[in-house]
Amino acid sequence: MNFTLDYSDTAKEQLREIKSAPHLSKRYKAVTKALNYLADNPKHPGLQTHPYTSFKGPRGEKVFEAYAEQDTAAAYRIFFYYGNTRGLLVVLAITPHP
Repeated sequence: MNFTLDYSDTAKEQLREIKSAPHLSKRYKAVTKALNYLADNPKHPGLQTHPYTSFKGPRGEKVFEAYAEQDTAAAYRIFFYYGNTRGLLVVLAITPHP
């Protein structure tokens, strides 16, 4: 099943910032590849998707973390939750690992 990705305003801005920074071009490529995997299959092994318990979605939804990069300093992560309609994923944030 393919999923539709919807982006929070925060995630849109973060993606825009990564895209516009020349020194982050490699990271932008990794993030877009991970977003494509996420839309195709949120449980793709390369994403290493798992629940993230430090915060919840705006209505208390369970949030998941997916890896855009691994074994990299400040590797990027994608935080998302399943939307209220079938086949919808809401991307909350795209950030370097804390």
